[in-house]
Amino acid sequence: VIRMTKQPWRVTPKTTLGKWSVYLILAMPVIFIIGTSFTNSLYKSIPAGDTILKDIAARPALALTMLAGMVAGISAFIAGLLAILRQKDNALLVYVSTVIGGLLILFLTGEIMFPH
Repeated sequence: VIRMTKQPWRVTPKTTLGKWSVYLILAMPVIFIIGTSFTNSLYKSIPAGDTILKDIAARPALALTMLAGMVAGISAFIAGLLAILRQKDNALLVYVSTVIGGLLILFLTGEIMFPH
């Protein structure tokens, strides 16, 4: 007989990976806001590069900060997915952070596949 135990839903995560997922997804917009502030302060007269490498060379603080924000979002997705699948963390915030990280990955994939 297989007995299904009902695990209660929580808002906050209990696992370390779940907590990291939430922390990283909260850090992502903060890092993006800091990076965006560099556009008008440090690099007001410097045009964007055509590629990521050219942009890093022309505006390193802005480009690297924005890349760090993207890495935080992708890492939040991975940590959240591992917390849900491996550690059975069913906290609402872990699911939210995983979905937001997944949407970021979907957006970045679209930008790479269909540049404009």
